[in-house]
Amino acid sequence: MPNLSSAHASLSPHGEHAMGAALCVLSMSSIQFGAALSAPVMTELGVLPTSWLRLSWAAIALLIWTRPPVHRYGREQWVAAVLLGAASAAMTLLFFAAVQRIPLGLAAAIEFLGPLGVAAAGTRSVRALAWPVLALVGVALLTGAGDADSATDLPGLGMAAAAGVCWAVYIVMTKKVGRAFEGLQGLAMSISVAALLALPFGLSTLPGPLSTSTFGITLGLALLVPLLPYAFEMIALRRLPTSTFGILMSLEPAIAVLAGRVVLGQVMSAAQLLGTALVVSASVGVTLRR
Repeated sequence: MPNLSSAHASLSPHGEHAMGAALCVLSMSSIQFGAALSAPVMTELGVLPTSWLRLSWAAIALLIWTRPPVHRYGREQWVAAVLLGAASAAMTLLFFAAVQRIPLGLAAAIEFLGPLGVAAAGTRSVRALAWPVLALVGVALLTGAGDADSATDLPGLGMAAAAGVCWAVYIVMTKKVGRAFEGLQGLAMSISVAALLALPFGLSTLPGPLSTSTFGITLGLALLVPLLPYAFEMIALRRLPTSTFGILMSLEPAIAVLAGRVVLGQVMSAAQLLGTALVVSASVGVTLRR
């Protein structure tokens, strides 16, 4: 894994923000295309086993890579790592469960309400709140238009919304863990916690022994989600305020629509595409204002 954090000291403030934004785009692309590519494996194994296996492979890889000195960590570090791990596990399980019921782009747009809330919380101007409102209108179009089955699938919509709440907690805690640990040690600890929390859900629903091909596929998918994106986001949040990070995350619904179209052949209605455009426009407007 490249040591992206090593270049931190050599970048100007402008370069720091540019690097953080680029890492956000890479993270979102990895998550959404990873989610789309996971569809066949999820059909074979189920949502919970697939999510648990990916968290487990990512945790093992990070523990080997970072070799964290766990005996040296203090109470505050452990609390931060456990909270981030719990948020990561819940976010992962809920989001991929939602994707099994509603289109990928729709799930991502609803989940985005989490980082949107973080961005709004960091807004100090009343006028600037117009952008979160615009994003909310976009999400309303996404959830209320197009495929009637998707728009009325309350469990799917609810799981996507719950994943958004976990995402907001994840952003705040990733910032804290990034400051509390050196390098990617905090990420290794938090993903290990997430894998342990997901273990009873994944193991109890695993349909049977893993084949060699399935083992290899889930190991490869773990690189796309969650290993690379979580690493990218932790490094990005060392360079960006949480409010800016939350705004940049509004690009994810558009990337999700693209991934769903390219990989899964999912087609969204004109109203849902308009909703995605409004959500993305809100992030662009706030970014330009800043």
